[in-house]
Amino acid sequence: MTSSKVPALAARIERFPIAGSFTISRGAKTEAVTVVAEMSQNGLIGRGECVPYPRYGETPEATLAAIEAMQAIVAGGLTRQALQAAMPPGAARNALDCALIDLEAKAAGLRAWNLLDRPIPGERTTAYTISLGTPEAMAAATAKAAHRPLLKIKLGGDGDPERIAAVRKAAPESELIVDANEAWTEANLEDNLAACAAVGVTLVEQPLPAGKDEVLARVKRPLAVCADESVHDRNSLAPLRARYDAVNIKLDKTGGLTEALAMADAAQALGFEIMIGCMVATSLSMAPAILVSPQARFVDLDGPLLLARDRDHGLRYDESLVYPPDASLWG
Repeated sequence: MTSSKVPALAARIERFPIAGSFTISRGAKTEAVTVVAEMSQNGLIGRGECVPYPRYGETPEATLAAIEAMQAIVAGGLTRQALQAAMPPGAARNALDCALIDLEAKAAGLRAWNLLDRPIPGERTTAYTISLGTPEAMAAATAKAAHRPLLKIKLGGDGDPERIAAVRKAAPESELIVDANEAWTEANLEDNLAACAAVGVTLVEQPLPAGKDEVLARVKRPLAVCADESVHDRNSLAPLRARYDAVNIKLDKTGGLTEALAMADAAQALGFEIMIGCMVATSLSMAPAILVSPQARFVDLDGPLLLARDRDHGLRYDESLVYPPDASLWG
């Protein structure tokens, strides 16, 4: 720990094993690879964690390099406001933005929500994710989680009506949301939406590929449809209003909590429902996102529940209830 009055920046790649594997339409993984940024000044350390996403051309190594390239600018007194223009949205800026907020809150002796003048977050029910698999495998996994009030079901295209029917049979009481991760096509869109509606699914997330989702403005949507890969920050909201009913805000897409909060305000003004989402990561990634939860209809912050181990001082989870972070973790 440095006692320097000049801010210092360090970063590193960390790996956390996933309990089993995590499978979506784009493939499976067995570990969460995160990049942590640490800002230190006057004996205090602020931390932020991000998850580089190959879908957006990000790698851990390039993200680490992008953060380390900011060391001289940070030493010169980089502010969160200046950071928004100094780096593009994405994982690297997220880690830095959250580290700056954490450090600023510690220096001011405030919790992050007080520092940012946001509502005090309370406990919320988070979705719990069921990975993509055969109908039989997904039903078996769902049966083990059927006591949870909100389940997020990963779908993958062909065979999805059978998958969602099997899941519903295994969890007759849970609220279901589904995430197709861009795997549906215009040809099967309406059949898959109908299959979801038939078993009472509340929300379908990103059914079509980003940039190829215009048909959503023309078809009758029997349930709410949420943008994920199609939406990143405030600038991407307005063109999607005719296609989507909700937006999934993720700090790794927005480039940090600063933009995520501004995006949530803008999304509400446009009439979108809000989901606050996450990548598979530790509690350090989830903690800043909890500040968006007071505005969210859906909270999907189950990343640590999918890991074989979380980091020290992790978030408190009571089954599907997730609680705001202690200051020892973040903010």
